[in-house]
Amino acid sequence: MASLIHMSSATTIFTSSSSSSSSSSTAARLLHFTTTTKFPNTISRSNPLQFRISNPKFPKTIITHSSSSSASAIQVDNETAATVIDGKRVAKDIREEVAVEISRMKDEIGIVPGLAVILVGDRKDSATYVRNKKKACDTVGINSYEVQLPEDSSEEEVLKHISKFNDDPSVHGILVQLPLPSHMNEQNILNAVCIEKDVDGFHPLNIGRLAMRGREPLFVPCTPKGCIELLHRYDIPIKGKRAVVIGRSNIVGMPAALLLQREDATVSIVHSRTKNPEEITRQADIIISAVGQPNMVRGNWVKPGAVLIDVGINPVEVRSRKPRGYRLVGDICYEEASKVASAITPVPGGVGPMTIAMLLSNTLLSAKRLHNFRFDRFDVFGVWVCLKAPLK
Repeated sequence: MASLIHMSSATTIFTSSSSSSSSSSTAARLLHFTTTTKFPNTISRSNPLQFRISNPKFPKTIITHSSSSSASAIQVDNETAATVIDGKRVAKDIREEVAVEISRMKDEIGIVPGLAVILVGDRKDSATYVRNKKKACDTVGINSYEVQLPEDSSEEEVLKHISKFNDDPSVHGILVQLPLPSHMNEQNILNAVCIEKDVDGFHPLNIGRLAMRGREPLFVPCTPKGCIELLHRYDIPIKGKRAVVIGRSNIVGMPAALLLQREDATVSIVHSRTKNPEEITRQADIIISAVGQPNMVRGNWVKPGAVLIDVGINPVEVRSRKPRGYRLVGDICYEEASKVASAITPVPGGVGPMTIAMLLSNTLLSAKRLHNFRFDRFDVFGVWVCLKAPLK
């Protein structure tokens, strides 16, 4: 069973059916999420979701069935009208924004954020994620600290390193790469991370605060945070919309549902015991799928004009001369669903790059909070917005 990006998740089994669906016209836009003034232009559409064109940095694009419409397409599939939500581009923007803030912090108070990663075992996928995180840290100017332990290490050894990083003032974020070896108690290890340095957002107190009205978590888990950030940066409305989250893992599904609820969406969760899941998903304006089942969500599961966020990253064997002999696909059958949806994330290149980008923003957020450095642009979730006071 394939694992999801940057996580160990319990996979679930659903039945799927094939479908054929007609294309729907959409309006495509990309928003460079800065503090620039928004433009009031709006595009009316037949479905209830609207994409507002808010920044002149990107071309204004309208995709319709009319042959007389002229516009330059922004990453729109040649065979469909669905806007491709470009996670790579958004993640690049976020990294640039984080780098600017880190430079400002270093210049003004001499502090450079630090991220510590603990890797246990020799899983190739985990090692790849850690390398990518280190590379991303180097790109934005975050100091990275890494501990690699053998598979047969004791739980006490891991806890010892966590304690050391908890006490190190140069470390502002601690990440324990999951999954851990089976002989270790994952809950004990994650609970040992100081909540003020829990940049992965897995500490039960952070999750508990996320679940409670009127409370704010210090950090939000990176992958679901990245999903919501993509919706924000494409200016896709969430308030009042029907949202369905497929999967209920502690890492993605559950916090994604909580975040959507905080945005005033009406949220349903589909899981392995849900009867007729396709009937529920067909009512959704927004679908976030995170179960690790390749091509599970078919075109006939999707309401015309819905927005689809695909967290799944699944290797599927292909007959090819390529050395690896497989390709990566999501939980959502892209070929079918993109003919029905108004916007969709690709796999790869959608949610995946956002996970590490959110980790960088969480690490910067932690450093600012711990050193009482003013929050010019990041809010409690690390979102790039106007001034807010530091979280107490």
